[in-house]
Amino acid sequence: MYITTKGRNALKVMIDLARHEGEGYISLSDVAERQRESLKYLEASASQLSSAGLVVSARGKSGGYKLARSAEEYTVAEILLTGEGTLSPVSCLDSGCENAGTCQTLPLFKELDEVIMNFLNSKTLKDLLK
Repeated sequence: MYITTKGRNALKVMIDLARHEGEGYISLSDVAERQRESLKYLEASASQLSSAGLVVSARGKSGGYKLARSAEEYTVAEILLTGEGTLSPVSCLDSGCENAGTCQTLPLFKELDEVIMNFLNSKTLKDLLK
């Protein structure tokens, strides 16, 4: 498993919005400035998060983004999956493999995937604010 910039930026946007929860809609340019990230990259992440229903957006002078739910209701797995699409340690877990019936490494990678997902599902966005 390799977390790319997409996954990390999704997490950064969500952490920043959680940190400023209760302040209304947060401008993505403010998030970019605080996180020292490219606005362009954060816009792509925010769009994915919005499409997945993790954040709510509003246009206009006082527009921006805010969390759709409270911080403790989001798992790190959910956020990273939105940015990455998959967190599997090997591609054959996602796409299947013609050798699955005889593959001697598949059980190891299935178990690793389960450990990773259990860990990421045990952490909430609120946990990351501490």
